[in-house]
Amino acid sequence: MHSADSIRPQALICARAEALAILRESAPALKAAAAQALYARVQHGSAAIAPERSFDEPAGLPGRPARPELVEPRKLGRRSMQSCEGRAVLLHALAHIEFNAINLALDAVWRFCAMPEAFYVDWLKVALEEAHHFSLLSARLAEFGHAYGDFPAHDGLWDMCERTRGDVLARMALVPRTLEARGLDASPPIRARLQQAGDHASAAILDVILRDEIGHVLIGNRWFRHLCDEAGIDAHPTYLRLADEYRAPKLRGPFNFEARRDAGFEEEELAALAGLDAQPPSRDAG
Repeated sequence: MHSADSIRPQALICARAEALAILRESAPALKAAAAQALYARVQHGSAAIAPERSFDEPAGLPGRPARPELVEPRKLGRRSMQSCEGRAVLLHALAHIEFNAINLALDAVWRFCAMPEAFYVDWLKVALEEAHHFSLLSARLAEFGHAYGDFPAHDGLWDMCERTRGDVLARMALVPRTLEARGLDASPPIRARLQQAGDHASAAILDVILRDEIGHVLIGNRWFRHLCDEAGIDAHPTYLRLADEYRAPKLRGPFNFEARRDAGFEEEELAALAGLDAQPPSRDAG
C-alpha cells in the first residue's frame, strides 16, 4: 500500500533559482556536477524555467574556492610546453577559463528575466558542456600531479560579466562573441604546441573544447541578433558601440576565420577582422 506522499507528484524545481544556487557553490567539482545535473533535470521535465521570475542578487557572486590566487594577467609568467610543469601550468589556465565559463553561463540563466525559454535552455546546455571541459582538464591536470588552484590565475572573464550585469544585449555581445570567441582563435596554435611536445592526450581535450565552443559562440551570436532584431537596430554597429562603451579587449589576430564562420559571424564582421589581421602590431602589444 502506498502512502499519499509516495504517490503525490514531486514539485518542479525552478531551474533559474537552482542556477543561482549552483553559481554560489564554491567547490569546483560540486559546481560542475550540479550544473550537469540541472541540465538533465530540465531535459527530463523535473525542472521548470519560469522566464518572468526575477531575483535579488546575493552578495559574494560567484562562489569559488580560496585558491587559485587571482592576479593581474601581466603577472602570469609563461613556461615552455616542452616541460611537464609548463604543460601543467597551461592546463591549469585552461581549467580556470572553463570554471569561469560555468559561472558565466549560470549567471545568464538566473540574471536576465523575460527572455524566451529557449534562451535559458541554451545557457544551461553551455553550463553543462563547460562543466564537462573543466572535468576533463582537472582529470588531465591530476595526471601531472596537480589540481585546480595550484597556480595563480586572472579574473578577466568574470570582470566583463560584472560590467554587463545590467544589460543582456551587452552580455551577449561581449562575453560569448568577444571573450569566448577569442578561444576559437587561440585553440589551434595551443593544440599544435601540445602535439609538438608529444602531449596527444591534452591536445585531444582541446579538440573537444573547440568543437563545443563553436556552438557556444553560435548561441551568443543567435541571442545577440535576436535582441538586435527585437530592438530594430543593426547588429554590427551595435557591437562596435558596446565594445567601446564597456571597454572590451581590443581584438588581435591571427583569427580562426573558419571556426568564427561556423560560430555564426557574418561576412561583414569577418572582413573587419581581416582588416585588423593585416595591421602591424601596436607598440604596446605583447
